[in-house]
Amino acid sequence: MTTPFQDLTKSQINKLYDLLGVHIYTFNDNQEILPTIKNENIIGIILDGYAQILNIEYNGNEIITENLYKNSIFGSNISLTNSENYQIIARQETTVLVIDYDKLINPKNLVHNYFNIFLRNLFDIINIKFKEKNERIKILEKKQIRDKLLEYFEMEHKKSRLKSIYIPFSFKDLADYLAVNRSAMFRELKHLKDEKFIEIKNRRITLLYKNL
Repeated sequence: MTTPFQDLTKSQINKLYDLLGVHIYTFNDNQEILPTIKNENIIGIILDGYAQILNIEYNGNEIITENLYKNSIFGSNISLTNSENYQIIARQETTVLVIDYDKLINPKNLVHNYFNIFLRNLFDIINIKFKEKNERIKILEKKQIRDKLLEYFEMEHKKSRLKSIYIPFSFKDLADYLAVNRSAMFRELKHLKDEKFIEIKNRRITLLYKNL
């Protein structure tokens, strides 16, 4: 998995910080991250912690559009957060590095090898982000909750090639990610368990149907 500062030394990272004039902020659990991002053209990198991008619907429902972990990248354009309906919320103490987009695209930066390495890493991560968004669209296209769950399990299985997959967030967040009712999702998980399709232990799902 590519990280933003992969293949860079500490000295090069410090030079990169100076070159781009970065700012680093720390946010508390459940604090909104950079509420002004909707009006600013910036790129954020999660240095530590965990956050979520939420779409707040007209009725107050929250839909998770993206989970942001260490080394995740987000921005007003690449994460579609330039709408008033979107919020970025820290889910634990989270440290964020912020880069002004205009400074990032300054052509003078290209004379520095460490900047070119950093830029390559960013493009690799953004490509992965677009792939993940396409995967979620494929899940959301499924009409039945069972089909959405099985599609999600299959995608996670293909990434690890293991029959046991670990859900990296809570089941509440999984329901939000799948855009389904939480109680209905739990009922469907119970059906899948009773039918010997899966086993559930905490947040680990074993895909029994892979033995069939």
